[in-house]
Amino acid sequence: MDTANICSVFRRLALEAGAEIMKVYNAEEMGVRSKADESPVTIADETADKLIFAGLTAALPDIPVVTEEQAASHDLKAATFIIVDPLDGTKEFIQRRGDFTVNIALVVDGVPTRGVVYAPAKNRLFYTDAEGRTVEEKGAFDLDTPGETTPLKVRDADNTALVVVASKSHRDAATDEYINKYEVADSTSAGSSLKFCLVAAGEADLYPRLGRTMEWDTAAGDAVLRGAGGAVVRFDDHTPLTYGKPGYENPFFIAYAPDVALKPA
Repeated sequence: MDTANICSVFRRLALEAGAEIMKVYNAEEMGVRSKADESPVTIADETADKLIFAGLTAALPDIPVVTEEQAASHDLKAATFIIVDPLDGTKEFIQRRGDFTVNIALVVDGVPTRGVVYAPAKNRLFYTDAEGRTVEEKGAFDLDTPGETTPLKVRDADNTALVVVASKSHRDAATDEYINKYEVADSTSAGSSLKFCLVAAGEADLYPRLGRTMEWDTAAGDAVLRGAGGAVVRFDDHTPLTYGKPGYENPFFIAYAPDVALKPA
């Protein structure tokens, strides 16, 4: 498998999709409607989905693709596949809060091994390189030529003064109850898969998610965190979170830096 090419394709498509998303973000009309599950979707979601799917199938035709916005892809059963959330954090996007991302990941035997998370409104681009190591690219982004990158590594967590990041739109009493089991020096909120990236960048230590998510919500952020030395485990038994599950639905999970002494559920 040509991982260098895969990573290059992921990066370019994320940037291209981000540019299209920002056109809608800055427009007066977003074309918001509700999907069958009553979650919101916009013109930006659909445009980015079509762009990414077409780009992936053209550049990487031998790897099947699962994407949030194409229900027919949700019946795929494959050991190796690409999984896409063209616009994660649609609620933040609609409210023009900036915490939304483009997410593309490669899953091999249940593990997200390569991924890109692009937050176009925040000008932050995180991805794994050909060797699976995570970097953040700085500055203006050229489609074909990566700019300066900074290798990312989770920080050495101080269990007497942890920094916790939680969902901006989905934080609830159960999440707060779990967070209160830790000695927390600071707590912050973020939308979309940016929470994984904050742990990967050493800006937070712990991200617990006690709520419904799908694999396309988490795979790219999971890959980014793993490539920085972090981990994502199930909330109930602390075993690794795996991908390719029936229906692509996740259990509750915890993303963290390995020095964090995890508390029981």
